[in-house]
Amino acid sequence: MLKFLYGSFTGIRFLAGRGPGIHIQIFSTGSIKTELKSEFIAQGINQTLHRVYLQVECEISILTPFETITQMVTNQVVLMENVIIGNVPETYYNLEGMEGSSDTLNVIQ
Repeated sequence: MLKFLYGSFTGIRFLAGRGPGIHIQIFSTGSIKTELKSEFIAQGINQTLHRVYLQVECEISILTPFETITQMVTNQVVLMENVIIGNVPETYYNLEGMEGSSDTLNVIQ
C-alpha cells in the first residue's frame, strides 16, 4: 500500500505534493514474461565481453479511488559477465574508413 498526496493527481504543478493523502495499491495482473538473453561485445583487439541477462516484462495495474491505471514494466537483470581473452595478434590493421578493396590491399602490401 502506497500513499500519494491528492495534489499530485491534479496535473497542476502548484498543487504537486500538497493536500490529503490517498492510499493506492499496485497489483501484478496477468503473467510475468521472462526471457534469458546472451550477447557478445568486442572489447579491444583480443577481448570479448560475454553478458547473460534476464529480461522481465510484467503488466501491472495501479488501483486508485478514481481510476485503474494499467502499465507494462520491463527490466533487465544481469546474471553474469565474463571477459574472454584471446591471443594477441602479431599484426593489427585498422581498416575503418578505407573505401574500396584496392585501397585495403595497398595498405596490407
